[in-house]
Amino acid sequence: MNPDASPTDDLMDDWLFLSSDSANPPGPAVSRQDLETEDRGQLKSKFISAWNSVKYGWSLKQKSKFSKRSPVIMLGQSYELKDHEERERFRRSFASLLWLTYRRGFPQLAGCSLTSDSGWGCVLRTGQTLLARGLLLHLMPPGWTWSASHHDHHAVKDDMDVPSDGAERGADVKEGPKKRGRKLSLGSLLDRPMEATHRRVVSWFADHPTAPFGIHQLVELGKSSGKKAGDWYGPSMAAHILRKAVAASADLPNLVVYVAQDCTIYLEDVKGLCERPPPQPWRSVIILVPVRLGGQDLNPSYIPCVKKLLTLQSCVGIIGGKPKHSLFFVGFQEDHLLYLDPHYCRPAVDITKENFPLESFHCKYPRKMAFSRMDPSCTIGFYAKGQKEFEALCTAVTEALSTSAETYPMFIFAEGKRQVEEPADAATNNTAYIQRKTARRRVDTCSSMDEFVLL
Repeated sequence: MNPDASPTDDLMDDWLFLSSDSANPPGPAVSRQDLETEDRGQLKSKFISAWNSVKYGWSLKQKSKFSKRSPVIMLGQSYELKDHEERERFRRSFASLLWLTYRRGFPQLAGCSLTSDSGWGCVLRTGQTLLARGLLLHLMPPGWTWSASHHDHHAVKDDMDVPSDGAERGADVKEGPKKRGRKLSLGSLLDRPMEATHRRVVSWFADHPTAPFGIHQLVELGKSSGKKAGDWYGPSMAAHILRKAVAASADLPNLVVYVAQDCTIYLEDVKGLCERPPPQPWRSVIILVPVRLGGQDLNPSYIPCVKKLLTLQSCVGIIGGKPKHSLFFVGFQEDHLLYLDPHYCRPAVDITKENFPLESFHCKYPRKMAFSRMDPSCTIGFYAKGQKEFEALCTAVTEALSTSAETYPMFIFAEGKRQVEEPADAATNNTAYIQRKTARRRVDTCSSMDEFVLL
């Protein structure tokens, strides 16, 4: 949310001023003005956090309805919901996706009094969710799923307060509270290499200044683009921040992030990032492509292409949303997108504690929205493990892009390197270019690709 643009902010400020003035009289060592400023900032942050929890949290309690007549496509996998085993496979796969949402009560962000990103950090959260998906593909074996049933004894109450579906968490759940003699400690679970890796990846997104992909680090990296905590971030800006975060991390020496420029993936540039002297293999790569699929509204001609891309196993999701509401798209059923929503404010999790709870980093209830509501600004993500996978990605994505050949391709692959020197932060550009063969068409975005999401 942009405080300067909200008509309720003046009223909120008046209320906060009276509250802080009466509840916190200044002491002899601190000026009245300093206390008022600090208290106003903290109370305002809490007020906004509570408001967003009310505004968005209630809708998360409702479950979307899925048809059994058509398959659900999610990140390269197809699930026939009419089949019980397929439904359970879909549930496990969806619940295994890492889900990054608003948090409250974390250490103050540098240079301000904010201890929550509620109301403004949704694009950074969907960016985190995309990166988390890429990291799980990078570090976990194919087909890995998280079994929440291992956490029954230590599980915290689901923040959405939705009655749990026994089948969703495996057969053991049905006897949950009655099986008091059976304990599965998380300590023993950490002996399992994949679960230890899962926990380590979650810790990288902790809401703490030391976490390489946490909100503190992402906000800090956004400063070079003129952004600060509380500002708007768009899907293109998020792509460049994620690139910087991975480049700055010492935890992932074999992974790089490439951000396409002018809707073009330059093959030599990708090769330059990934190639290493023999016998070392190629680095793995996450490719992020910021695009705008229409003017003020989504051009329906691109919907078949978006569907086709989401059927590819190399696709790691789409940072997008609907107007003023960022979402992370992972699949579709018929004419509806499947998504994860970051607009739910939870308490920050202290990942320094042994066996910190993992449940709030996973979502059990898939949500859908109509393609027609999709905002045209988005960033599409792909992952390739090595050189062969990247070449296969190029072939598959190029074929998928031909679906929109009657309009203009969403983006293209090009031989060689980008000729124009990349600006410090290309995400600040207000114009997107969409190429079709040798022709180039200028698309007036009217407003920056980065300025579409609030709340």
